[in-house]
Amino acid sequence: MKYFGTDGIRGQVNSKNINGDMFFRFGLATGKYFTNLKKKKQTAIIAKDTRLSGYALEPALVSGLASSGMHVYTLGPLPTNGLAMLTKSMNANLGIMITASHNLFYDNGLKLFGPNGLKLSDKIQKKIEDLIDSRVSNHLSKPYLLGRVKRLETGTDDYIKILKKKIPNNFKLKNMKIVLDCANGAGYKSAPKMIKSFGAKVIVIGNKPDGFNINKNCGSTFPNNLQRSVKKHKANLGISLDGDADRIIMCDEKGSIIDGDQIIAALALQWKKKRILRGGVVGTLMSNYGLENFFKKNKIKFIRAKVGDRYVKEIMQKKKFNLGGEQSGHIILGKFATTGDGLLVALEVIQALNKKIRASSFFNVFEKIPQILKNVKIRDKDILKKRSVKNSIKIANELIKSQGRILVRKSGTEPKIRIMGESKNKVLLAKCIKIISRTIK
Repeated sequence: MKYFGTDGIRGQVNSKNINGDMFFRFGLATGKYFTNLKKKKQTAIIAKDTRLSGYALEPALVSGLASSGMHVYTLGPLPTNGLAMLTKSMNANLGIMITASHNLFYDNGLKLFGPNGLKLSDKIQKKIEDLIDSRVSNHLSKPYLLGRVKRLETGTDDYIKILKKKIPNNFKLKNMKIVLDCANGAGYKSAPKMIKSFGAKVIVIGNKPDGFNINKNCGSTFPNNLQRSVKKHKANLGISLDGDADRIIMCDEKGSIIDGDQIIAALALQWKKKRILRGGVVGTLMSNYGLENFFKKNKIKFIRAKVGDRYVKEIMQKKKFNLGGEQSGHIILGKFATTGDGLLVALEVIQALNKKIRASSFFNVFEKIPQILKNVKIRDKDILKKRSVKNSIKIANELIKSQGRILVRKSGTEPKIRIMGESKNKVLLAKCIKIISRTIK
């Protein structure tokens, strides 16, 4: 793919693909693809997170879509799954989320959803890429066929209404104290409003976005503040979202961080007991080996997908599983949603804890294998094809053999090589990671 990575398009603002000119082209090409499917006018809805660049990029994207003949509704800041849900409920042909997810403010990008609320497939994205690189004049509509543009102010409330339909009517949280970190991102309005509506006492942090502080020392990629706040306020639970609120990392009452693998394991066990787990669970190549062992022990089918929640969802659909996700906190509750939703996952967990179960005992269901993840910045996108790098990976794998595993992959969203290793032999594991990372550097 030339423009699309594992999770849409992403990069630094005002460089390469993330600028007004390219966003006009993205809008025009995407609009052209969808308007080609039917003769009647199509509708697109757009949401965004809180980074400053969204206000520069959104008008360009809207202009491209309208120029292709699509009607456009803009929703303002809203979680990614809120955008996906509203794309489906509003019968829109296309949903576009302007976000760089967990990245800092200087990055931005796009996530695209079809009318069913699912992220677009590689096949469709490739067709859109071909249109992006063709002549602009070929995609412009006739003046009388231009799309109309309208701002909708009800996005947050509409999203909350959809979520509440998925929660039991008797759901109450009067006896719970919760710390909520919104990462100064897209969930800063909807998440506190939703959880407070059930009667919980909510201590909210990371809910004052200024365009620059999204994900900065807060949110799911920096859970230290969450840990401190949970301990300080003696809370039952801590919830931490990322910039577009499709990820969740949690914290138990003791201040221990709970990652995506632990959340998935606890929910899978809970759903199995309730007999609502369908098929099994889909993880990724990054899922902890301890999680895989846990599922074997509990006779729960487990399949690994490529990294990226879009690939997790594709296998969930193919195998008809209703639970899947990533260690990073992208978790898909197939019973309720088509993509990751940190707030929805939090509510599902809280329903279990509301029965006076401590978070520490709810999540402590499997032993994690020690894991090291190292990110190495690169300039050469084909670095993994070099003989020296291939040899270093081979040497590392031979050293670790049956004592663990090594996974080396190129990031789909950043110019980095991600090296992940797992083993109970921490010294050997560190040595293997170092061999590969030094060679790449």
